[in-house]
Amino acid sequence: MSSQRYETQLSRLDSSAPDFAPTLRQLLAFEASEDAAIDASVVEILQAVRTRGDAAVLEFTNRFDRLTAQSMSALQIDAQELQVALASLPSERRQALEAAAARVRAYHEVQKRECGSAGFSYTEADGTVLGQNVTPLDRVGIYVPGGKAAYPSSVLMNAIPAKVAGVQEIIMVVPTPDGVRNPLVLAAAAIAGVDKVITIGGAQAVAALAYGTESVPQVDKIVGPGNAYVANAKRRVFGTVGIDMIAGPSEILVLCDGTTDPDWVAMDLFSQAEHDELAQSILLCPDADYLDRVHASIDRLIATMPRADIIRTSLRDRGALIKVRDMQEACAIANEIAAEHLEISAVEPRQWAEQIRHAGAMFLGRFSSESLGDYCAGPNHVLPTSRTARFSSPLGVYDFQKRSSMIEVSETGAQSLGKIAAELAYGEGLPAHARSAELRLKS
Repeated sequence: MSSQRYETQLSRLDSSAPDFAPTLRQLLAFEASEDAAIDASVVEILQAVRTRGDAAVLEFTNRFDRLTAQSMSALQIDAQELQVALASLPSERRQALEAAAARVRAYHEVQKRECGSAGFSYTEADGTVLGQNVTPLDRVGIYVPGGKAAYPSSVLMNAIPAKVAGVQEIIMVVPTPDGVRNPLVLAAAAIAGVDKVITIGGAQAVAALAYGTESVPQVDKIVGPGNAYVANAKRRVFGTVGIDMIAGPSEILVLCDGTTDPDWVAMDLFSQAEHDELAQSILLCPDADYLDRVHASIDRLIATMPRADIIRTSLRDRGALIKVRDMQEACAIANEIAAEHLEISAVEPRQWAEQIRHAGAMFLGRFSSESLGDYCAGPNHVLPTSRTARFSSPLGVYDFQKRSSMIEVSETGAQSLGKIAAELAYGEGLPAHARSAELRLKS
């Protein structure tokens, strides 16, 4: 641990310390606290929307977003308004939004082809045909945060892969507290090809999408981030509809060999810490002097950040600069952390990337800042958090498709398969299964 004193509080760990493993586990630990009041409120809202439909959605929307809408039609934004919002943008901002959308669309078009979206089939020697058919979901709901948090990039990342997958209808819900509509969010919806935009949010929006109301059609899947009420509601409606994931706080893990400008790395750590106080920013490096240089950069640069207080709290509570033995050990620790965003800021990043098994997204080389992935690189920025990258993947075209097994058994094939199936069915005590197969056997 460094003996120097720094203004910004930040954990300094050493992988060779005997207590490193439990200390790291404690640093990584995050459990979304179960707030009984939130849970009870969500249950009430879901039940009300399920039984009273539009009336309940309107009631909760007026209450929570401080509106006075008299009908659900007043909460729907038509396509013309989306185009007006797009036209109102300054030219540079519109060009940036359109360029980002084009890159996101191009990436997901490639992903669709590589995922085998056309399905497959093959014919066995006896004429039996087996395969898989891939079809898109019919209707998807995307939740976009509103109010203080307005994210047009989330519109692109959630809507475009659904469109590429072939989803027939995309319903976007976005809260507009006090009736304030964000033009950049609406413009993004126009560019992404969203079919319907309704200005509702919170648990009532999730309920309307999941169960359907008089004016909100029921969807097959709900994707997109939200607050604790939205996350709780998504968890509860899963099974009635599909969901993408329950996202935790944002995370960045930087593996650096000590050759990158320390100011760059400090700002990369800030880029996640500024999200909220629970966000996590960690740097792994084998060079102790370099860690000191990064810490000095943090001290010098943090005062220039408009969200400095949030960054300080995030770094103090959940951030760390970790001295490792070498880059190989850094990769092993990275696999344990399984971060949402992983930057490998090194001279030869690909050799270290080959050792990574668990990460939501990897950013290779010193010029690949995580922020580029958030907005315009092309791959999706909806990523697994809280170590769930160990078993889950970024949002993609595959999340908006489903696969059906195709089985076409020939008469010849039924003779051999029928005997096998009947034998196993009798063994399981299911004689109707057995007889169903046996009836097709030639006597």
